[in-house]
Amino acid sequence: MMKQSLLRTLLFTLLLPLLANNVVFAQDIKHGLRDDVGRHMIPRGFVVNTNDAGGEVNFAQEDYVRMVRMGANVQVVRLELGKLSTFGNSTFQPEYLARLKRAVRLGREAGIKTVFKLTVYGAKGFSWPDLYFNQNNAQEKYINAWRHIWDAFKDNDAVIGYDLVNEPRKKELTQSYDELTSDYLIPLYEKIIDAALPYSDEKLFLIQTVFMNKGEAINRNQYAEIKKRVNRKNIVFAPHIYQEYIDYIAPTMERFDKEADLLQAPILVGEWGFPTLLTTDKSVQEQLHYIEFYIRTAEIFDQMGVGSIKAWFLGNRNYQNFLPRGESTWAIFSDKQADGTVERKYITDIIARPYPQYIAGDIKNFMFHFATRTLALNIKTDNSKGASRIFVGADRHYPDGFSIHVGEDLILTHSPVRTGFRVYSSKANTKPSDFIWDADRQQLVVLAWPTNDELVNVRIEPGIYREPDLASKN
Repeated sequence: MMKQSLLRTLLFTLLLPLLANNVVFAQDIKHGLRDDVGRHMIPRGFVVNTNDAGGEVNFAQEDYVRMVRMGANVQVVRLELGKLSTFGNSTFQPEYLARLKRAVRLGREAGIKTVFKLTVYGAKGFSWPDLYFNQNNAQEKYINAWRHIWDAFKDNDAVIGYDLVNEPRKKELTQSYDELTSDYLIPLYEKIIDAALPYSDEKLFLIQTVFMNKGEAINRNQYAEIKKRVNRKNIVFAPHIYQEYIDYIAPTMERFDKEADLLQAPILVGEWGFPTLLTTDKSVQEQLHYIEFYIRTAEIFDQMGVGSIKAWFLGNRNYQNFLPRGESTWAIFSDKQADGTVERKYITDIIARPYPQYIAGDIKNFMFHFATRTLALNIKTDNSKGASRIFVGADRHYPDGFSIHVGEDLILTHSPVRTGFRVYSSKANTKPSDFIWDADRQQLVVLAWPTNDELVNVRIEPGIYREPDLASKN
């Protein structure tokens, strides 16, 4: 169970210009969440499909270990309305719910929390006008589908929230996007939340904006604005950004930040990552293009301190036909089976970048600098909250080893040919044994920070630390 961060701290200057490819930190981040013990949490992970065009998708424990080693601490499981509802000729499928319980259990065992996202796939009697205007008892049918989930997971603390309506559509409706959102979608959100509260009042409720019709967009991002509050607690703004035009990434995220302020809610980017074309896997030029705008997006996420969920943790059994330039996919693996292992590394090495997962205290700001492979992290410590975890991804990002600098107090190094840490420098107030390398999860575990209730700078950089060579001229 996570709580929304109450630390809506200082307004920060969003997205300062890049100077010589070095990203300048903003002021204190405001979009982090809190876990059940009060640690500052940055959610990061993947959309996990239960079905694709080829049929059922069922992941094994080793797949969840793979997620963890790619930096995931959250999975967003994509639900199919047709398997949970009575729309048209649909019926509730108990075996589907059993599969969902298994996914939550496997996630828990790996250290991954779960969010459920309800899509309208498979519900052939469903229509958006019916849902918005509550025709043919559509809203009750939709809420009843959710009830199967709420009841099954009401006491399960591994399930932290629900993404209520995935990419709500306008299609042929004559209402404006503003009218559709304010007069119909937001009241629907409030109605769904009210129905959910008797099951649990501690889950998070993720909301999105209307998915705009083809040919319509704001800053080339196909999602309408939200201009009215959802008057309920535990709201998380979960917009999607699929943006390959680098100049529009910052304006889009700045807009999301303003909407989050209106909602008085943190941001968790519910989906991101422009799909890859069939040709991209075989084109260095195309891959370099993807690397550029993926890195820019990741930098802005880190600047803002937002969590982010990448679509999809999936192999490549089928391509889609959403883009005019040809077949494409959101799958991060290129294998021709659902449980893929062959990474599209031109995107996965960016997705799986180092970051603070859980911090005992407040994350003031952080950034992974791709050019130097350096993670810079500033925190205000609170050791009463327990252990901290920082995803490092050493096998991926530091095959040459890495060094950890904790302010001026402690320097630790990790060699790829040795286990654990070597203490290079340690002051009297430090306890190096509080710093543990979890090789299986590729995480740095900090049992306690050297100082409490103080600002601490942490830096993780490539290579085994040595004193500067005095013979070096540069």
